[in-house]
Amino acid sequence: MKWMELPEGTLLNRIFLFGITGIVLGVISLINQNYPFFEGPMGPLNGVSIGLQLVALSIAVLLLRKRKISDSAKNKAQKMTVVLGAAALFFIFSL
Repeated sequence: MKWMELPEGTLLNRIFLFGITGIVLGVISLINQNYPFFEGPMGPLNGVSIGLQLVALSIAVLLLRKRKISDSAKNKAQKMTVVLGAAALFFIFSL
């Protein structure tokens, strides 16, 4: 099934899951850089974090581009776009 054919609720759930997972991984990486708990490279974790956030951001834009969506889904997608964009920029600049 194509992503454009999925219902709004499913897309909103996937946006949230990908976004929150990316943000949590980014926070874990930042904490480990300042207080080293694990001995290991944090570069791959940063890459996965930013990648997940960009995937969530792209799904949010895809949802906004759909033709017939409800106003509540549109508002949620717009809010998630702003939050994910700010979080992605924060984690990119914190490298």
